Amino acid sequence: MKDNKEKIKKERFKTIKQIIEVFHFTTGFFPKLPFIFWTIFVAPIVITAVIGILTSFYFLILLGVLVGVLGALFTLSRFADKAGFKNVEGQLGASGAILSSINIGGFSFEENPVAINGKFHDLVFRGVGRPGVVLVSEGPSARVRPMLENERKKIARILPNVPVIKIECGNAPGQVPLKKLKKTIVRQKVSLTKAELQEILKRLRAIGGFRLPIPKGIDPQNVRQSRKGLR
Repeated sequence: MKDNKEKIKKERFKTIKQIIEVFHFTTGFFPKLPFIFWTIFVAPIVITAVIGILTSFYFLILLGVLVGVLGALFTLSRFADKAGFKNVEGQLGASGAILSSINIGGFSFEENPVAINGKFHDLVFRGVGRPGVVLVSEGPSARVRPMLENERKKIARILPNVPVIKIECGNAPGQVPLKKLKKTIVRQKVSLTKAELQEILKRLRAIGGFRLPIPKGIDPQNVRQSRKGLR
């Protein structure tokens, strides 16, 4: 019993410590965050306290505290996501870090790029999901389009009837910004069954790819993992 209490206490301390670290990290990108954070935290408490005192429904104060805590944490999470993107944007393999965080819709992306321009370090990452095979490039359009097409042809030779989706990640016209990459991928139309997906995964392993380290730990849906980006 005592051990369980100690364990719970340590977990709570760890969680609080992580929130503080994320808060400081995010404030470095958004200096106005402390004002926004505390305003959202305090405002519901003040409002419910006034209403509770006037109406004698004092339990409303507890509701205000709960709303304030949830609102403040939600706000911190959203700002932490944006800070995480800012932290990796422009780094080699930044799109790969985002792709590795996609864990819905049956998507699975290879950790390392399948094609690389050795001179300019343009990259192409490959993944597969219910919509089909997804190719994501990183670099200027003029250089990555031939790379994407070359990878599409490789896939077409072994998977002739499988849809291949080509996405250019970048800030140029016609490209998908890093912060919108995950949303763009998961919103693709489903074309494959789960059984077909597993078969495609097996065949794609035969193609292989390059090995290149990429930034880790940027998960727009998980503040805890975002801590790694600030190291």
